Amino acid sequence: MNKIGSITSVEPLLDYFKKKGYVLNDREKDLVKEKFHSRLYRKRQYILQEGDICTQFNFVIKGCIRTYNVDKKGNIHILEFGTENYWINDLGSFHRMKPSTLNIDALEDTVVLQISHEDLISLYKQFPIFDRIFRVLIENGFIHLQERLLQNISSTAEERYEYFLNNYSQLLNRISQVQIAAFLGVTPEFLSRLRNQRSKLSQNS
Repeated sequence: MNKIGSITSVEPLLDYFKKKGYVLNDREKDLVKEKFHSRLYRKRQYILQEGDICTQFNFVIKGCIRTYNVDKKGNIHILEFGTENYWINDLGSFHRMKPSTLNIDALEDTVVLQISHEDLISLYKQFPIFDRIFRVLIENGFIHLQERLLQNISSTAEERYEYFLNNYSQLLNRISQVQIAAFLGVTPEFLSRLRNQRSKLSQNS
């Protein structure tokens, strides 16, 4: 097993909870170690495929994944990227136990910590701190998606690209221009022209 495949500890998740201000007691930490399981996904491997039910809540501890949909014309529309310390899944499918309309796959060799729907619901019921943690997570995720939706319907492509550069700079060297274009809702050709225009403006300023 290579270096990335050897990452099996839940310590990154416990550190994440601590940094977010959640103080877990020893029993709650033991439950995290018991209920969350690490899994390695190779580059291009599916974590979730459209039509399947999302049964796992995923926390990325190493690598990069994307959530996307493919329209009837075969065009890919990327909803979000997930890198280290990021939660990603299909919330609707997970909580309603219905077939997903999304795909999630790995853009790099990726290690995630997963908890099953059954185990997460069990934690909610037995230990209120987990109900609070995941309620806040889901609220923040909803706010993030609201902001992204509003930006998509009210901003120009140039503004969306500017936002991407300012907020996702850590991804620029990890994902292709094709992936960025699919996230912004433009063609790769348009993104290339946009980048060339920005480069010329920068040189002339």
